[in-house]
Amino acid sequence: MQLHVIDTGFFKLDGGAMFGVVPKTLWSKKLPPDEYNLCTWAMRCLLVEDGDRLTLIDNGIGDKQDAKFFGHYDLHGDDTLDGSLKKAGFSRDDVTDVFLTHLHFDHCGGSIVRHGDGFAPAFRNATYWSNEYHWKWATKPNAREKASFLSENILPIKESGQLKFVNVGRRSAEENVYLHNVLPGMDAFIVNGHTDAMMIPHMRYKGRTVAFMADLLPSVHHIPLAWVMAYDMRPLLTLAEKSDFLDVAANENIVLFFEHDAHNQCCTVERTEKGVRVKEIFPLSALG
Repeated sequence: MQLHVIDTGFFKLDGGAMFGVVPKTLWSKKLPPDEYNLCTWAMRCLLVEDGDRLTLIDNGIGDKQDAKFFGHYDLHGDDTLDGSLKKAGFSRDDVTDVFLTHLHFDHCGGSIVRHGDGFAPAFRNATYWSNEYHWKWATKPNAREKASFLSENILPIKESGQLKFVNVGRRSAEENVYLHNVLPGMDAFIVNGHTDAMMIPHMRYKGRTVAFMADLLPSVHHIPLAWVMAYDMRPLLTLAEKSDFLDVAANENIVLFFEHDAHNQCCTVERTEKGVRVKEIFPLSALG
C-alpha cells in the first residue's frame, strides 16, 4: 500500500464557527484570524494505492459553483485536485473508488463536474461510496445544515449509477459503529456528532494505523475535548466521540491525518495531566 497526500487548495471559515464555545482570546492564539475573523483551512484528501485499486478519500470543494458562492470562502493556494493527482502520477480516470466521509460541500464538491447543460461524475471509472443513513440525511437535510448539502454535488452521483453504500447494519444516532473492510485494506468507524453517520476511514500503513479524521478532528487545535465546532449537529455527542477515539489513539499510537489543518498533516497523541494532547506533529512522508 502507498498513501499519497492530495492537496486541493485552501479556503476560509469563521474562526468562531470553527471553535464553537471556545473564546476568541484562546483560539486566536493558536490560529490568528484575518480582519474579517476568518481563518485559513486546508482541503487535504488522501489517495490510497493498493494493488489494482486507487481510492480517493474525499475530494475537496470542486469548481462548479458560481463566483458568488466561492466568494464566501476565499479559495486560494496553488494546489488543485488534478494537479495533486498528476504529482502522484495519476489522473481522475485512474481512480477506481471515491470514498466520501460525508457529503458536505467541502468534502465532496469535486465528485461532480459540469457537463454541457448538466452534471457528470468527475471520476468516470470509479465507484462512489457513502452509506444509506448519511445519504438520506444529506438528501433530505434539516434547515440548519441545508446550506452544506448541495444537490448538484450529491444527486448526480446516484443518477450516474456509480453510487454504492457501505453496509453499516442497524444503528441509532448515539451508536459508534465499527466497520471492518469497507474497502480492501480499509476499515472505518461511524460518528454522529458532526453530521449523521460520518465515516472515519483508517488503514495499516508502514506498520502504523493512519486515521483520516475528516470533521471529527479538523485540526490539531481541535484535540482538547471542549474545542468542538459550532457547525456540529450534536456537539455533546462529538465531545464523547472525540474522547472515545483519542483514548484509543493514545493507547495505540494512531497517526491522525488532518483534512482541514492548514499547517499540519499528521500527529500522534499522548495522555497528560490536562487530558489527551498532541505528542508529535509530522508530515505523512515522515512515516518510513
